[in-house]
Amino acid sequence: MELRELRSLLSLKRRLKKSEQGYRVRIRNHLIAQYFPEMDAYFNYAEGPDIVRQCLDPKKLAGLQFQEFVRVVAPGNGKQEERLGEIYAKAAVSIGCAAHPSAAFEASTLLDGLKSLHLMILETDRKIAEICKRLPEYLCLMSIPGFGPDISAKVLGAIGNPHRFENHRQALKMAGLDLSADRSGKRTDVAPVISKKGKADLRYGLYQAALVASTANKQFITYFTNKLKGREREKGIGTKMRVKLAAKMLVIAWTLMKKKEKFDPGCIA
Repeated sequence: MELRELRSLLSLKRRLKKSEQGYRVRIRNHLIAQYFPEMDAYFNYAEGPDIVRQCLDPKKLAGLQFQEFVRVVAPGNGKQEERLGEIYAKAAVSIGCAAHPSAAFEASTLLDGLKSLHLMILETDRKIAEICKRLPEYLCLMSIPGFGPDISAKVLGAIGNPHRFENHRQALKMAGLDLSADRSGKRTDVAPVISKKGKADLRYGLYQAALVASTANKQFITYFTNKLKGREREKGIGTKMRVKLAAKMLVIAWTLMKKKEKFDPGCIA
């Protein structure tokens, strides 16, 4: 039952994240691009949504005193003033279209929806964490360097009962990290690549875990560096090796779940 709950919540989170991205795209590609295109590079900063809500029309922004602008969008935070100064200067020479009153209403509505989705995602994460903590395999996964709560929950939900896989190749196939090559009508020496036929969300999370582990954990840094020796000049070799490391980390995770053991650095040799 816990696994069914977990998988349902992970599916819900994916849909919420997709909706959240849709709101962001609408705000950036429709509102900001039309009325204040110079603002696009700053939208993801903490003050970005408030600027869009309060000062989407650059003419309105340029008509304010700078300190008044700072007070409206980022009260009490002096660290943002340099960035706000850049935005304020660009507002005076903006090439954006004239904003009509309905644009401000649309911006406010979309930002409210974006904030609501963000809160729903946080609450979903909290529920996911509650369920994961009831499953003993979760602590095994959390012991792997690079595995945080998000990727541990995804791996746990994807694998479920580790004994349903007879070997590690089946686990890799489930994630789309198994090797395959399309050689129909081609040379037989075409290099195989990962199939990408499995769970894309899990595959992306594992790659991020491999990226963190290969840059922040001593054992994984050593392993990754040794794999690169003599191949440093190959195009894209860093990405290829991290994909291989992601596959190895999935196999490690599957093995730890089967044995209900915590991570041992010796298993990456």
